[in-house]
Amino acid sequence: MARDDAKEIRESSNFINDIIEKDLETGAYNRVQTRFPPEPNGYLHIGHAKAICINFGAKERFGGICNLRFDDTNPTKEDTEYVDAIAEDIKWLGFEWDNAYFASDYFDYLFECAIKLIKKGKAFVCDLTPEQQREYRGTLTEPGKESPYRNRSVEENLELFERMAKGEFPEGSRVLRAKIDMASPNLNMRDPIIYRIMYAHHHRTGDKWCVYPMYDFAHPLSDACEKVTHSLCSLEFENHRPLYEWVVNECVEGEKPRQIEFARMNLNYTLTSKRKCLKLVLDGIVDGWDDPRMATISGMRRRGYTPAAIRDFCDRIGVSKAYSVIDFALLESCVRNDLNQTSRRAMAILDPIKLVIDNYPEDKTEEISVEYHPDHPEYGSRTMTFGRELYIERSDFMAEPIKKYFRLFPGNEVRLIKAYFVTCTGYETDGEGNVTCVHCTYDPATFGGDSPDGRKVKGTIHWVSAEDNVEAQVMLYDRLFDVPNPSDEEGVSSFEDNLNPDSLKTVTAYCEKSLAGAKPGDRFQFMRNGYFCADKYSTPEKLIFNRTVQLRDSFNAKK
Repeated sequence: MARDDAKEIRESSNFINDIIEKDLETGAYNRVQTRFPPEPNGYLHIGHAKAICINFGAKERFGGICNLRFDDTNPTKEDTEYVDAIAEDIKWLGFEWDNAYFASDYFDYLFECAIKLIKKGKAFVCDLTPEQQREYRGTLTEPGKESPYRNRSVEENLELFERMAKGEFPEGSRVLRAKIDMASPNLNMRDPIIYRIMYAHHHRTGDKWCVYPMYDFAHPLSDACEKVTHSLCSLEFENHRPLYEWVVNECVEGEKPRQIEFARMNLNYTLTSKRKCLKLVLDGIVDGWDDPRMATISGMRRRGYTPAAIRDFCDRIGVSKAYSVIDFALLESCVRNDLNQTSRRAMAILDPIKLVIDNYPEDKTEEISVEYHPDHPEYGSRTMTFGRELYIERSDFMAEPIKKYFRLFPGNEVRLIKAYFVTCTGYETDGEGNVTCVHCTYDPATFGGDSPDGRKVKGTIHWVSAEDNVEAQVMLYDRLFDVPNPSDEEGVSSFEDNLNPDSLKTVTAYCEKSLAGAKPGDRFQFMRNGYFCADKYSTPEKLIFNRTVQLRDSFNAKK
């Protein structure tokens, strides 16, 4: 199937686009406006990327508006660090919001809406303790009981709520609840809390407020205040939709937003729970939110994933309401596809042994020109120094070759990329029998990697000059967990029991000299080894490369 045809099928399966198109056709709305509303209490992860693509994708498809709104209604968990990181991640993915807002921008408006509900007899101040509220709430099979404070007069509720806002009551002693239906089969409609007392410093409003709105109250009203038409959210909020609609219907006049839910992204071998990710950070299991093994956008960026690959991944998995678990291998495949087309080639030896060409002149070196990418001549080329002594990968030599092994072994001839044919003549070992040096001879007539007499070789290996190279610390990253469902695996007490002990190995590599100029974020294909990215801490004095992804999926094979 052609790629354009596949893309067309994927787009037609996006039920959200179908709903929006119908809304425009029927006149339910004459425009499209969405928003991406993260809470700034952590870093964005791969699941957020799907929501970002859906919301900003609707803007692009229908020529509409998409705002960024930080739902900062819980000051005890939120911080400007997360605000800045979220904004950076969205821009890095290639999207631009039309306006940036904060739920805290609407605190005065939200407070007025709460007063409006009280005056309508639709909200009351409740003195039940949290334990009593849970007891009164009922269960999925039993209705709840009405609070004894439910029938307070409008005047008493107004007075008490004003006193709550002035800080006259202890934290947790009173809440404002919507008056809906304690017998509703939907537990979210059983007189939910819409305001609580919190004596906490807010990152934007300081100490102005000591009452803060609950998410289910602030979110729909923020949507309405911004004139959002389609409020797109993950399926976990489907049971909250009746409350969303109740709030906007009771508080908002005129056009109202419509909530539409989609299935969240579930990616195996990863964790996206902010609480569990924070534990990984605090326990020192990873070195921060942007550790390249994390499923955060910042971690994937540091590892070398590209925005195009992540967007392609989100496009491929589509948009539906059906629960599914996406194989991590699909994400890695998207990354490989993009990096194969865009990353410059380079040679690096990760597990070196020395190769000595005995018949090559000792005082001679050659500068061999090698293009950066076979399909992109505009990328240019670089020169590599070739001489009598080189480094090759240890895996490219076997003293006693196994069946179908076509690389170096005594008597076998191979091609050195862009250089010469060489034939193995022997090898040296240390006192423990480990190979330390391989000896060979070369054919001067095969410069460039081809033989004038037409003879063929089955093995081609890469190399780096033993004299003219740069050292680098290479971080060989793999999946952080070695089971598909790290947070829900039988027979373990904690998700930490499922950590992959081989998720990071560090080696010292010999790299071609052109890599001395690599800047943080530069991506390369280390020929025959995989795709790598210069780490944010990499400097000319100490090069650090992170393995982004191997050339092929070997994780299951290792398992």
